Amino acid sequence: MSGIGNGFLRALRARELQVGLWSALADPYCAEVCAGAGFDWLLIDGEHAPNDVRSTLSQLQALAAYPVAPIVRPPVGETWLIKQYLDLGVQTLLIPMVESAEQARALVAATRYPPRGIRGVGSALARASRWNRVPDYLHRADDEMCLLVQVETRRGLENLGEITAVEGVEGVFIGPADLSASLGHLGQPDHPEVRAAIEAAIAQIVASGRAAGILSSDEAQAREYIALGCTFVAVGVDVTLLARATGDLAARFGRGTGGASTKGDVY
Repeated sequence: MSGIGNGFLRALRARELQVGLWSALADPYCAEVCAGAGFDWLLIDGEHAPNDVRSTLSQLQALAAYPVAPIVRPPVGETWLIKQYLDLGVQTLLIPMVESAEQARALVAATRYPPRGIRGVGSALARASRWNRVPDYLHRADDEMCLLVQVETRRGLENLGEITAVEGVEGVFIGPADLSASLGHLGQPDHPEVRAAIEAAIAQIVASGRAAGILSSDEAQAREYIALGCTFVAVGVDVTLLARATGDLAARFGRGTGGASTKGDVY
Protein backbone atom coordinates (compact mmCIF):
# COMPACT_ATOMS: atom_id res chain seq x y z
CA MET A 1 0.00 0.00 0.00
CA SER A 2 2.77 2.44 -0.91
CA GLY A 3 0.32 4.56 -2.90
CA ILE A 4 -3.40 5.06 -2.82
CA GLY A 5 -4.39 4.23 -6.38
CA ASN A 6 -7.39 1.89 -6.55
CA GLY A 7 -6.74 -0.49 -9.43
CA PHE A 8 -9.99 -2.36 -8.81
CA LEU A 9 -11.94 0.86 -9.28
CA ARG A 10 -10.16 1.58 -12.56
CA ALA A 11 -10.84 -1.93 -13.84
CA LEU A 12 -14.49 -1.70 -12.84
CA ARG A 13 -14.95 1.58 -14.68
CA ALA A 14 -13.30 0.06 -17.76
CA ARG A 15 -15.72 -2.88 -17.46
CA GLU A 16 -12.87 -5.36 -17.22
CA LEU A 17 -14.01 -8.65 -15.70
CA GLN A 18 -12.86 -8.98 -12.09
CA VAL A 19 -13.09 -12.50 -10.65
CA GLY A 20 -13.00 -12.80 -6.89
CA LEU A 21 -13.17 -15.07 -3.87
CA TRP A 22 -15.17 -14.64 -0.65
CA SER A 23 -13.07 -14.86 2.51
CA ALA A 24 -15.02 -15.88 5.61
CA LEU A 25 -12.47 -17.82 7.67
CA ALA A 26 -11.57 -14.59 9.48
CA ASP A 27 -7.88 -15.37 9.71
CA PRO A 28 -4.88 -13.57 8.15
CA TYR A 29 -3.01 -16.81 7.46
CA CYS A 30 -5.95 -18.21 5.49
CA ALA A 31 -6.46 -14.88 3.73
CA GLU A 32 -2.83 -14.88 2.64
CA VAL A 33 -3.11 -18.41 1.25
CA CYS A 34 -6.09 -17.27 -0.83
CA ALA A 35 -4.34 -14.05 -1.85
CA GLY A 36 -1.71 -16.01 -3.74
CA ALA A 37 -4.22 -18.00 -5.78
CA GLY A 38 -4.49 -15.44 -8.57
CA PHE A 39 -7.92 -13.90 -8.04
CA ASP A 40 -8.45 -10.25 -8.92
CA TRP A 41 -10.11 -9.49 -5.58
CA LEU A 42 -10.72 -11.00 -2.20
CA LEU A 43 -13.69 -10.02 -0.06
CA ILE A 44 -13.24 -9.88 3.70
CA ASP A 45 -16.71 -10.56 5.07
CA GLY A 46 -17.85 -8.85 8.24
CA GLU A 47 -21.57 -9.49 7.79
CA HIS A 48 -21.77 -13.27 8.06
CA ALA A 49 -18.22 -14.09 9.19
CA PRO A 50 -16.72 -13.45 12.66
CA ASN A 51 -14.69 -10.41 11.60
CA ASP A 52 -14.33 -7.14 13.48
CA VAL A 53 -12.21 -4.07 12.79
CA ARG A 54 -9.03 -5.59 14.22
CA SER A 55 -9.33 -8.92 12.42
CA THR A 56 -10.04 -7.02 9.20
CA LEU A 57 -6.87 -4.99 9.75
CA SER A 58 -4.74 -8.11 10.16
CA GLN A 59 -6.09 -9.54 6.93
CA LEU A 60 -5.51 -6.29 5.05
CA GLN A 61 -1.91 -6.39 6.23
CA ALA A 62 -1.56 -9.98 5.02
CA LEU A 63 -3.00 -9.11 1.59
CA ALA A 64 -0.83 -6.03 1.11
CA ALA A 65 2.07 -8.04 -0.31
CA TYR A 66 -0.08 -9.57 -3.06
CA PRO A 67 -1.56 -8.20 -6.31
CA VAL A 68 -5.13 -8.81 -5.15
CA ALA A 69 -7.65 -6.07 -4.40
CA PRO A 70 -9.19 -6.23 -0.91
CA ILE A 71 -12.90 -5.53 -0.62
CA VAL A 72 -14.57 -5.33 2.78
CA ARG A 73 -18.20 -6.05 3.57
CA PRO A 74 -19.13 -4.54 6.95
CA PRO A 75 -22.03 -5.98 8.92
CA VAL A 76 -24.06 -2.82 8.29
CA GLY A 77 -23.63 0.49 6.50
CA GLU A 78 -23.25 2.72 9.54
CA THR A 79 -21.25 5.95 9.14
CA TRP A 80 -19.15 5.43 12.25
CA LEU A 81 -18.13 1.92 11.17
CA ILE A 82 -17.40 2.96 7.60
CA LYS A 83 -15.08 5.66 8.98
CA GLN A 84 -13.07 3.06 10.87
CA TYR A 85 -12.71 0.81 7.83
CA LEU A 86 -11.64 3.69 5.59
CA ASP A 87 -8.99 4.75 8.09
CA LEU A 88 -7.66 1.17 8.02
CA GLY A 89 -6.99 1.68 4.31
CA VAL A 90 -10.10 0.07 2.84
CA GLN A 91 -10.87 1.71 -0.50
CA THR A 92 -13.58 -0.63 -1.76
CA LEU A 93 -16.64 -1.35 0.36
CA LEU A 94 -19.58 -3.66 -0.31
CA ILE A 95 -22.51 -2.54 1.82
CA PRO A 96 -25.29 -5.09 2.47
CA MET A 97 -29.04 -4.55 2.44
CA VAL A 98 -29.30 -1.29 0.50
CA GLU A 99 -32.92 -0.60 -0.33
CA SER A 100 -33.26 3.05 -1.36
CA ALA A 101 -31.56 5.95 -3.08
CA GLU A 102 -31.62 7.86 0.20
CA GLN A 103 -29.63 5.11 1.87
CA ALA A 104 -27.20 4.98 -1.05
CA ARG A 105 -26.63 8.75 -0.90
CA ALA A 106 -25.89 8.52 2.83
CA LEU A 107 -23.33 5.80 2.14
CA VAL A 108 -21.64 7.90 -0.54
CA ALA A 109 -21.42 10.79 1.91
CA ALA A 110 -19.88 8.52 4.55
CA THR A 111 -17.02 7.65 2.19
CA ARG A 112 -16.12 11.23 1.24
CA TYR A 113 -14.46 14.05 3.14
CA PRO A 114 -16.21 17.42 3.48
CA PRO A 115 -17.45 19.28 1.53
CA ARG A 116 -18.38 16.27 -0.65
CA GLY A 117 -19.36 14.13 2.33
CA ILE A 118 -19.13 13.66 6.08
CA ARG A 119 -16.12 11.37 6.58
CA GLY A 120 -14.30 12.32 9.76
CA VAL A 121 -10.77 13.65 9.40
CA GLY A 122 -8.20 11.65 11.33
CA SER A 123 -5.51 10.90 8.77
CA ALA A 124 -2.66 11.41 11.23
CA LEU A 125 -3.90 8.30 13.07
CA ALA A 126 -4.77 6.29 9.98
CA ARG A 127 -3.08 3.46 8.13
CA ALA A 128 -4.90 4.72 5.01
CA SER A 129 -2.63 7.76 4.76
CA ARG A 130 0.39 5.90 6.09
CA TRP A 131 0.05 8.19 9.08
CA ASN A 132 0.19 11.31 6.91
CA ARG A 133 3.17 10.03 4.93
CA VAL A 134 1.10 9.86 1.72
CA PRO A 135 1.41 13.33 0.16
CA ASP A 136 -1.87 15.26 -0.03
CA TYR A 137 -3.89 12.23 1.08
CA LEU A 138 -6.88 14.27 2.26
CA HIS A 139 -7.34 15.83 -1.18
CA ARG A 140 -6.78 12.60 -3.12
CA ALA A 141 -8.62 9.99 -1.07
CA ASP A 142 -12.15 10.66 -2.33
CA ASP A 143 -11.25 9.91 -5.93
CA GLU A 144 -10.02 6.42 -5.03
CA MET A 145 -13.11 5.33 -3.11
CA CYS A 146 -15.21 2.55 -4.62
CA LEU A 147 -18.65 2.09 -3.13
CA LEU A 148 -20.53 -1.07 -4.06
CA VAL A 149 -24.05 -1.56 -2.74
CA GLN A 150 -25.81 -4.85 -2.25
CA VAL A 151 -29.43 -5.14 -3.43
CA GLU A 152 -31.02 -8.25 -1.97
CA THR A 153 -34.66 -7.53 -1.12
CA ARG A 154 -37.90 -6.95 -2.98
CA ARG A 155 -37.84 -3.30 -1.92
CA GLY A 156 -34.28 -2.94 -3.17
CA LEU A 157 -35.30 -4.30 -6.56
CA GLU A 158 -38.25 -1.91 -6.70
CA ASN A 159 -35.89 1.02 -6.09
CA LEU A 160 -33.03 -0.28 -8.24
CA GLY A 161 -33.35 2.44 -10.88
CA GLU A 162 -33.10 5.19 -8.26
CA ILE A 163 -30.19 3.47 -6.52
CA THR A 164 -28.15 3.15 -9.71
CA ALA A 165 -28.75 6.85 -10.43
CA VAL A 166 -26.96 7.93 -7.25
CA GLU A 167 -23.63 9.57 -8.06
CA GLY A 168 -20.82 7.80 -6.26
CA VAL A 169 -22.31 4.31 -6.46
CA GLU A 170 -19.85 2.41 -8.64
CA GLY A 171 -21.61 -0.92 -8.75
CA VAL A 172 -24.55 -2.97 -7.54
CA PHE A 173 -24.15 -6.48 -6.21
CA ILE A 174 -27.14 -8.82 -6.25
CA GLY A 175 -27.46 -11.08 -3.21
CA PRO A 176 -29.27 -14.26 -4.36
CA ALA A 177 -29.67 -15.88 -0.93
CA ASP A 178 -31.40 -12.98 0.80
CA LEU A 179 -33.26 -12.05 -2.36
CA SER A 180 -34.77 -15.51 -2.59
CA ALA A 181 -35.95 -15.19 1.01
CA SER A 182 -37.41 -11.75 0.39
CA LEU A 183 -39.31 -13.05 -2.64
CA GLY A 184 -40.83 -15.87 -0.58
CA HIS A 185 -38.49 -18.67 -1.66
CA LEU A 186 -36.17 -19.10 1.33
CA GLY A 187 -33.25 -21.37 0.47
CA GLN A 188 -34.21 -21.51 -3.20
CA PRO A 189 -31.98 -19.07 -5.10
CA ASP A 190 -32.54 -21.19 -8.21
CA HIS A 191 -36.33 -20.78 -8.08
CA PRO A 192 -37.56 -19.53 -11.49
CA GLU A 193 -38.98 -16.33 -9.99
CA VAL A 194 -35.70 -15.57 -8.26
CA ARG A 195 -33.61 -16.34 -11.33
CA ALA A 196 -35.85 -14.12 -13.46
CA ALA A 197 -35.55 -11.29 -10.94
CA ILE A 198 -31.76 -11.61 -10.85
CA GLU A 199 -31.44 -11.59 -14.63
CA ALA A 200 -33.72 -8.57 -14.94
CA ALA A 201 -31.76 -6.74 -12.24
CA ILE A 202 -28.43 -7.44 -13.93
CA ALA A 203 -29.78 -6.10 -17.23
CA GLN A 204 -31.04 -2.96 -15.48
CA ILE A 205 -27.73 -2.36 -13.70
CA VAL A 206 -25.71 -2.82 -16.88
CA ALA A 207 -28.05 -0.51 -18.81
CA SER A 208 -27.59 2.17 -16.14
CA GLY A 209 -23.86 2.24 -16.73
CA ARG A 210 -23.01 0.82 -13.30
CA ALA A 211 -21.03 -2.35 -12.76
CA ALA A 212 -23.05 -5.45 -11.87
CA GLY A 213 -21.79 -8.06 -9.43
CA ILE A 214 -22.86 -11.36 -7.88
CA LEU A 215 -21.61 -14.44 -6.02
CA SER A 216 -22.05 -18.03 -7.14
CA SER A 217 -19.91 -21.05 -6.30
CA ASP A 218 -21.58 -22.95 -9.15
CA GLU A 219 -19.12 -22.55 -12.02
CA ALA A 220 -21.67 -22.88 -14.80
CA GLN A 221 -23.97 -20.37 -13.12
CA ALA A 222 -21.12 -17.93 -12.52
CA ARG A 223 -20.26 -18.07 -16.20
CA GLU A 224 -23.90 -17.39 -17.06
CA TYR A 225 -23.85 -14.27 -14.92
CA ILE A 226 -20.66 -13.11 -16.64
CA ALA A 227 -22.34 -13.65 -20.01
CA LEU A 228 -25.26 -11.52 -18.82
CA GLY A 229 -22.87 -8.64 -18.15
CA CYS A 230 -21.66 -8.99 -14.56
CA THR A 231 -18.15 -7.59 -14.26
CA PHE A 232 -17.29 -8.38 -10.64
CA VAL A 233 -18.12 -11.95 -9.80
CA ALA A 234 -17.17 -14.05 -6.78
CA VAL A 235 -16.82 -17.67 -7.80
CA GLY A 236 -16.25 -19.33 -4.44
CA VAL A 237 -15.97 -19.02 -0.67
CA ASP A 238 -12.98 -20.18 1.37
CA VAL A 239 -15.15 -21.79 4.07
CA THR A 240 -17.19 -23.74 1.52
CA LEU A 241 -14.12 -24.89 -0.38
CA LEU A 242 -12.54 -26.17 2.84
CA ALA A 243 -15.74 -27.86 4.05
CA ARG A 244 -16.27 -29.64 0.75
CA ALA A 245 -12.65 -30.72 0.29
CA THR A 246 -12.26 -32.07 3.83
CA GLY A 247 -15.65 -33.79 3.75
CA ASP A 248 -14.91 -35.44 0.42
CA LEU A 249 -11.49 -36.60 1.63
CA ALA A 250 -12.95 -38.14 4.79
CA ALA A 251 -15.67 -39.85 2.75
CA ARG A 252 -13.11 -41.47 0.48
CA PHE A 253 -11.75 -43.22 3.56
CA GLY A 254 -15.16 -44.25 4.80
CA ARG A 255 -15.54 -41.43 7.28
CA GLY A 256 -18.19 -38.73 7.44
CA THR A 257 -20.85 -38.14 4.84
CA GLY A 258 -18.95 -36.25 2.19
CA GLY A 259 -18.55 -32.56 1.39
CA ALA A 260 -20.89 -29.80 2.39
CA SER A 261 -24.24 -29.77 0.62
CA THR A 262 -24.65 -27.28 -2.22
CA LYS A 263 -28.41 -27.56 -2.51
CA GLY A 264 -30.06 -24.14 -2.37
CA ASP A 265 -26.76 -22.48 -1.52
CA VAL A 266 -25.13 -19.79 -3.66
CA TYR A 267 -22.01 -20.05 -1.52
